[in-house]
Amino acid sequence: MTAAEPDALCDGMRTVKIVLATLLSAGVLSGLIAAAVIYAGLFNVAATDPHWPATSWVLERARVRSIQVHAAGLTPPAGYDAPSRIVASVGHFSEHCATCHGAPGAKQGDVAEGMYPRPPSLKQAASRYTSGELFWILKHGIKMSGMPSMESDGDAMLWSTVAFLEKLPRMSDEAYNDLWMQAQAAGGMDHGAMNMDGANPVGQPEDGHTVAPAGAGTGSAQTPPAGHSYK
Repeated sequence: MTAAEPDALCDGMRTVKIVLATLLSAGVLSGLIAAAVIYAGLFNVAATDPHWPATSWVLERARVRSIQVHAAGLTPPAGYDAPSRIVASVGHFSEHCATCHGAPGAKQGDVAEGMYPRPPSLKQAASRYTSGELFWILKHGIKMSGMPSMESDGDAMLWSTVAFLEKLPRMSDEAYNDLWMQAQAAGGMDHGAMNMDGANPVGQPEDGHTVAPAGAGTGSAQTPPAGHSYK
């Protein structure tokens, strides 16, 4: 080792220490500034004040990656998209989802107008997420978005709702309304009606025929789901 080598090594170590100290100081300073901003109430949490672009970018990236990682390996069970289960899932969708997200022939409810982020239309949800990711979102919800967890509805119902969402892009207003009428004739949404052994939902006639809801007459197939109105 030459005489100059120890000096070079010392200089290198000194540089590393300076860099580490600078990064640590910058981190501490950033933390103090963030704490000051929060404590002073400068960050506006009002739904009427949109996120800063950088905040939106970070939250969007975090949401997408979190869903992808946590839903990895989730696959739908056999028969999750059976016709009888689709009917039951429409009852679930109309009760729990349509108010915020809208439905074929039915606009979003007034409450969705004031939400931030605003609930999106689910017409193209199946093109953005895998079946497993849709299931994970329904089951666990999304923090700070207004999207609740529906875990209490049971996995079978949630998988059937996934199947409905996958059919939604090609579903006409009339087809949706017909499924909704069938769901009402079958007793709406029954949390205990769904199982994965191929049985029909409780109240669904075995022959596939339905009875119109009480009070429905000729032309009732065009009646929008309760609580909603056509655009």
